[in-house]
Amino acid sequence: MCSRRITHSGQSRAHPFRRWLFADLEVKGTQGPHTKEKKIEHPWWKVMCLTGVDYFSTLGYQPGIAFLAAGALSPLATLVLVLLTFFGALPIYRYVARESPHGEGSIAMLEHLLTWWKGKLFVLALLGFLATDFIITITLSSADASAHLIENPLTPHVFHGQSVPITLFLVALLGAVFLRGFKEAIGIALSLVVVYLALNLIVVIVGLEHIAGQPHVFVNWKTALFRAHGSPLAMIGISLLLFPKLALGLSGFETGVSMMPLVKGSPEDQEPRPAGKIRNTQHLLFTAALIMSLFLLSTALITTLLIPADAFRSAGPNGEPAGPANGRALAYLAHQFLGDGFGTVYDLSTIAILWFAGASAMAGLLNIVPRYLPRYGMAPEWTRAARPLVLIYTAIAFAVTLVFRASVDAQGGAYATGVLVLMTSAAVAVTLSAWRGARPVAGWCFALITFVFVYTTLVNVIERPDGVKIAAFFITAIIVSSFISRVWRTTELRVEKITFDSEAECFIDEMAAKGELRIIANQPRRCDDAEYAYREQEQREDNNIPSEEPIVFLEIYVRDPSEFSADLNIHGVRVGRHRVLRGESTAVANAIAAFLLHLRDEKGKIPHAYFNWTEGNPLLYLIHYVLSGEGDVAPVTREVLRKAERNSQRRPAIHAGI
Repeated sequence: MCSRRITHSGQSRAHPFRRWLFADLEVKGTQGPHTKEKKIEHPWWKVMCLTGVDYFSTLGYQPGIAFLAAGALSPLATLVLVLLTFFGALPIYRYVARESPHGEGSIAMLEHLLTWWKGKLFVLALLGFLATDFIITITLSSADASAHLIENPLTPHVFHGQSVPITLFLVALLGAVFLRGFKEAIGIALSLVVVYLALNLIVVIVGLEHIAGQPHVFVNWKTALFRAHGSPLAMIGISLLLFPKLALGLSGFETGVSMMPLVKGSPEDQEPRPAGKIRNTQHLLFTAALIMSLFLLSTALITTLLIPADAFRSAGPNGEPAGPANGRALAYLAHQFLGDGFGTVYDLSTIAILWFAGASAMAGLLNIVPRYLPRYGMAPEWTRAARPLVLIYTAIAFAVTLVFRASVDAQGGAYATGVLVLMTSAAVAVTLSAWRGARPVAGWCFALITFVFVYTTLVNVIERPDGVKIAAFFITAIIVSSFISRVWRTTELRVEKITFDSEAECFIDEMAAKGELRIIANQPRRCDDAEYAYREQEQREDNNIPSEEPIVFLEIYVRDPSEFSADLNIHGVRVGRHRVLRGESTAVANAIAAFLLHLRDEKGKIPHAYFNWTEGNPLLYLIHYVLSGEGDVAPVTREVLRKAERNSQRRPAIHAGI
């Protein structure tokens, strides 16, 4: 079996800056398209800490957001959040881990369940929400880190009121770290998470001791609840309605699944379903959910009972300052009950983990574009390089920070929208997978969870539309730029490897031994002897091909035009006295061009390809070609060959008849 692998090195090495900017792209380009990088695997509890810098860091602002949303009902609304975590999000993502064990996540599940262009467009839309989630993670975490810095009593007065510049500095610092190269993330995450959770545990224990030592605090809270809402049933109902505003506490599950390639499995693991890796990832998800739920419930209780309501107030529209507990409720308690020394240590730990949560989001973003868009042909090859993407994402984070004025409260809705849409898409993917797998009971259970997530998402979107606006911007930008890129890259070869079966090799060898390599590109219709006889006579007359010289027909069938590149496997068949080569690809013209170049390199002769000229509107043919992989094949094949082979003397010849 002969084969030809087609790769592109990407960028020029002429300029030192470009060499630095695209360094990782050049390294990847030397490995070939099917090379798998060796990843270092870690115990699941260490990887949990890497996901935890995103998930656990929400404790920095979640209690304050919960009180602003639910007031005195914050602990009950948080309980609803915890119940949905264990009976909704956790089962969904345990299933995702089982069905997508290599870190692709729920988006890849939907990509496989929804084929052709509808699947690609759906994935592009989800990528817009994923970008919203991760970009807002960077900006919101940095904004909350700046709030902790500014509100610390030891911070110089000159920093007060400078939340926007401080947030921009933290975002820029994050970008600079990734431009340099981000390593040893697991070790850093482990240290940050352990210290941060330990400090939070101390604050929680001290807060619960204060409540136990002052029973009237709990009694006053319970009395206020019954005075405002009348009965426990009413409280539960209102908590259910208020729950969507607390949805930030669900973040972290998609990140946890995406980290699966880093999780160490068992020696008995086998592809494509490594049971040990799946089991350990499910342990990771459960343990993270358990730890976070305990902290969410306890912190909601102590902050609601021990912090005055006025301390949670948001910044006013006319420049009124936010309350001292806004965006930093636990830090407020740490300073109040444990002193400024411990409070400062707590602030530093919170700032560090919030900043590192942005690092986790940036790492996730750097996996999005290379995993999907270049494979769809919807991004240039240079987007596989990390550093250009870091510059782009940093610039976008700057813009979002300026638009929201580094406000944690203002960005909460956008963040929740991104998180909820992703979780809803995961629920939909799991429900469809369960039904297709003939598991109706599981399918209906997951459908109920999906309904809850759909309701939560819609309520959040209606009440806080900023998330949809940002996501709409990202979706529009991704789709428009993707299709521009797809059109721009249509004349690439788009074939990674070419192989022949024995019959096809025999046809080519016989033709090469008797004379020129003459290929008739045929658009298959009836595929009978009469059709091939007519096409052969037509091409011999139009192009003066001697009757004694052998010819071979080439037919390319398009299987899924929404894909951008694929291997080309050529099979030889005999139809009467005619020899026909047949193959499948994502686009006819690109496959023919790659085949001709392969033929030239293998046989040392310049092939001649014969086409019928197609009449019609060139623009319509271009649109048809981009969407279906077919269209006016002859001119597109020639253009693909012209770009792939600059030397006209070595370029396969294209002949187009009337």
